[in-house]
Amino acid sequence: MSMTEFQQNCYNIVTDPNLSPKQKSNLLALAAENNLPYVDLDSETQQALNERVICDMYEGHAPYKPRYVLPDYTKFLKQGSKWLELDPAKTFDDALNMLTIAYHHVPSVTGMPVYLGCLDQILLPYVGSLTEDQLYQRLKHFWIMLDRNLPDAFMHANIGPTDNIISRVILRVDKELKQVAPNLTFIYDENITPESLLLTVIDNICDTAKPHIANNMMIKKDFDDKGYGVVSCYNSLPIAGGGSTLSRINLKEVALRSKNIDDFLQNVLPYYCQLQLNLIKERSAFLFERSNFFSNSFLINEGIIEVNRFAPMFGIYAMAEAVNILQEKSGFAGRYGKNEDANELANTISKQLAEFVDSHEIKYAWKGKAMLHAQSGISSDRGATPGLRIPYGHEPDPVTHIMALFKHHHYYTSGISDILTLDETIKDNPSALLQICKAAFKFGFREFTANISGNDLVRVTGYMVRLSDIAKYKQEGSRINTTLLGAEAADDKENNSYLCRTPRVISHEQIMGNR
Repeated sequence: MSMTEFQQNCYNIVTDPNLSPKQKSNLLALAAENNLPYVDLDSETQQALNERVICDMYEGHAPYKPRYVLPDYTKFLKQGSKWLELDPAKTFDDALNMLTIAYHHVPSVTGMPVYLGCLDQILLPYVGSLTEDQLYQRLKHFWIMLDRNLPDAFMHANIGPTDNIISRVILRVDKELKQVAPNLTFIYDENITPESLLLTVIDNICDTAKPHIANNMMIKKDFDDKGYGVVSCYNSLPIAGGGSTLSRINLKEVALRSKNIDDFLQNVLPYYCQLQLNLIKERSAFLFERSNFFSNSFLINEGIIEVNRFAPMFGIYAMAEAVNILQEKSGFAGRYGKNEDANELANTISKQLAEFVDSHEIKYAWKGKAMLHAQSGISSDRGATPGLRIPYGHEPDPVTHIMALFKHHHYYTSGISDILTLDETIKDNPSALLQICKAAFKFGFREFTANISGNDLVRVTGYMVRLSDIAKYKQEGSRINTTLLGAEAADDKENNSYLCRTPRVISHEQIMGNR
């Protein structure tokens, strides 16, 4: 019997030997959504989308839920939930149970929660007389539950910046279990966080590549008193709100369509920025006006999230390729990440992008604006480096790397990240990694992330995978949703595979020079 293209796609999903029934169900739902007509776009925006100069991140043709949702879990635990028939939490066990229930009702682009809350701050009021060992047993079971029931490495927990028993127990559990999920960010504040705790965080990174470290002194300036959360890979967004949608510009494709640097800056980039803004506005309008999410969700009705705290994310990627193409077209030899003039061109591009975003109001947006974002890539990208990263395999030494990129970080208010891949000898001297992290923050890094060579657990674009899971995937599949994405990314060994990152040694001279 002949099948339509849509039916064939669905048939391929249901017969895939490497997918679990739950994974098939999720993919079938996405296939159904993408069989709907796309939101209304003008012809120029549609053409740019078709050519993938701008990209909708495959969120679906008719967005019916925000991409990223960051509930106010503190409020949820204090007030309970009428919809979920839950009384306010009184004990630590109440709090863990309520969070476990809530996570199953928080939507996102992945179908699973991308934000679990700043767990130490949320749970500290419920510790009571529990001992460290009692907390350890409970949090270990909670951590295992998260990985087994919500096996997606875009799921993200935060801890910090204070030194407290919950934060330290979570670090202990995460290091012991070495799970892919949840992803983890430690929020570091030089005025609050003791160096002993930061060193414990660094020690965890040496074993597990987790957590990210967020520079609270820098990030908090972009948010209000309700605060922010770091979600999914490394996206900073308002608590009690989130990211409504994410679109991104492929700067490489924009550069290829430009005659030279001046044409890029004056004509071609502004043109595609406007088209991306058109895409964002239309997708936002459908979500807010037609999907009924913001009129029907219990999260809205009970004040756990607020309509006016969602922002669209104005993403970009492939800065490295764009700069190198423009340098060639303009007759300059310098390359991104290694040449001062090329790096300054990149900084000019980031500044222009930030000015464009800041000068355009959006109807459905926190503070009336989109938030600029250095998007970290997806598994299907080819020949385009994530965000503003230096192409894998061409990274300079760690200090040069940081100096090449730090100027960009203050522009990208909803997230920018790099991944320093370091030689495993750093495990013998974690204080060196601590000094590099502090130096990066001193110069203006928004967030610090490191991979250590030789570990099974590694970062891809920002989410976690186990190399042992990748090796087995084609034979037996994986219970973890993001293993497929990691396997796809690993296959592109000539372009953007995280397997091509160059492990680097931090020398004593580099450390002393940046104290």
